[in-house]
Amino acid sequence: MVLKEARYVCSAVKSSQYPLDELPEIALVGRSNVGKSSLINTLVGRRSLARTSSRPGRTQTINFYLVDEEFYLVDLPGYGFAQVPKRVRDTWGPMIEGYLSGRRELAGIILLVDARHSANANDVQMADWLHHHRLPFGVVATKVDKVSRGHRKGRMQELATAFGADDVLAFSAKTGHGKDEVLQLIEEFLTGKGH
Repeated sequence: MVLKEARYVCSAVKSSQYPLDELPEIALVGRSNVGKSSLINTLVGRRSLARTSSRPGRTQTINFYLVDEEFYLVDLPGYGFAQVPKRVRDTWGPMIEGYLSGRRELAGIILLVDARHSANANDVQMADWLHHHRLPFGVVATKVDKVSRGHRKGRMQELATAFGADDVLAFSAKTGHGKDEVLQLIEEFLTGKGH
């Protein structure tokens, strides 16, 4: 799968603001600063389509990016970042949960985790929630370039066990490692063969 064209379409905080064209959607979920925007930019070959920030918690809306006029990559607000005001954090849970549990166009979910760390309680809770609701998802471990080659395989197995996943895809926005595997996962979701 090769992505040729992508553009930002809209940001939403409620369902009435979502796109109406009924194209399939692939949602990206994960902690703040895990690299959701960087993943989008790497997949579509654009440096700054999705805005990245060194300050966690900047994405406070659900952002829709139309890819090749065929499907959307959907960037959800990151969770688990304490320095975001509590009143803002309190709106994210219902916003994220409402989108994931109620969006008919949702074809698959990519749960992003940081390859440098063991499974985080927030990530495990998200994976458990996705399992419970029987939503198709795959786990992608970002920033794998910061994990030594000798430790990568063991870390991926450890994360797969923690999330009850068959496997975890290793990805680096910096080197492009794992890009083809993530694109294949997206293709499986879009063709109904996803996890």
